[in-house]
Amino acid sequence: MSDFSKSLVKSATQFARAVSWMGHPLVFVTVSVGIVVVSRLARRDALSILPVLFVSVILPMALLLFGGVRSGRWSDADVSERTERKRFYPAAIPLLGIGIVALWSLRASNFVLRGALVTFALFILAAILNFRIKLSLHALFAFYCSVILFRIHPLFGGVACALAITLFWSRLYLQRHDLAEMLTGTLLGLGGGIVTAWWP
Repeated sequence: MSDFSKSLVKSATQFARAVSWMGHPLVFVTVSVGIVVVSRLARRDALSILPVLFVSVILPMALLLFGGVRSGRWSDADVSERTERKRFYPAAIPLLGIGIVALWSLRASNFVLRGALVTFALFILAAILNFRIKLSLHALFAFYCSVILFRIHPLFGGVACALAITLFWSRLYLQRHDLAEMLTGTLLGLGGGIVTAWWP
């Protein structure tokens, strides 16, 4: 391989890793939730819901992921090994349940509550499917959020979709998933997004 080819491969790998981090489910979902809450709710409601979601779900999920890496429970913040996910899902799903209770207690809008319930259902489904396939959570939540953001504004949805497609490529390029795992995550995300944002 020539020096030029090696340079191209190195640059592509660095770009793929950067996209993978930008599209990490915790990042993608946090930014998307912020956009949805600020866009769909009155300012007073948004200012009450966002801190509660951060404290009850986002921060604990971040501690679960990165604390697990530091302790050696997970090999990385993606929880890339299917055997590790068998321990991850039972810890993550209750956090989402706490978030749903918090949103319900704050009388969040039906749109926001439905999104939380669908997210909860998607996690449970991913946990069940994990016995057979390590689907891509990056793809699942990237396409899930993209569909929802299209409902908020086409510009938000377009940017999110472009990132989701690039993320699809990056996860394959980095060999974190095979095509079947990526497609499974993508289809679940698209389905969940349609139910959340477009179902009557």
